[in-house]
Amino acid sequence: MSVTHPPDFERTIHTANIWLKSVCEGLGTEDRHLAHRVLRTWMHTLRDRLTVDVAAHFAAQLPELMRGAYYDGWDPSIVPIKYDRAGYLSRFSHEARVSTEEVPRIAAAVTSVVREHVSPGTLESALEQIPHDIRDLLLQPA
Repeated sequence: MSVTHPPDFERTIHTANIWLKSVCEGLGTEDRHLAHRVLRTWMHTLRDRLTVDVAAHFAAQLPELMRGAYYDGWDPSIVPIKYDRAGYLSRFSHEARVSTEEVPRIAAAVTSVVREHVSPGTLESALEQIPHDIRDLLLQPA
C-alpha cells in the first residue's frame, strides 16, 4: 500500500529536499546526512547569536521542516549567546561532527545556499547582529 500525504506536506518535503540538495551541491557531496547536519548546525549557530525578534524574523523565511530544525532545542531566554570566532568554530565542529579545519569552507557554502533560498536582505539583516570575525567567515567565497 502506498503512502500519500496531503499536498501541503508534500510541498514541504519537496522544499526541504531542494535545500538539502543545494547544500550537497555546495559541499560537493552526495551525503544528505552530512548536508542535514551542517545545515542544522549553521541554523543553530546563527539563531543562538541573534536576538529573539531577529531570530523569529529569519525563521519565517525557512521552509516548514527547516523551521522545525531551526527551533529545535532553542531557549529564547538565553539568547543571544556570545561567542567569538574560536567559539563558533568549536561549536560548529562539535555539533556538525566535522573537523574545525573544515568549518570555514562548510559554513561559507551553507551561507551561499541559504542566501539563494531566502528573500533578498533577510540573511544580511540577521548577519548584522553577528560579530565581524564570524560574519567574515560566513561570507567568504565558498
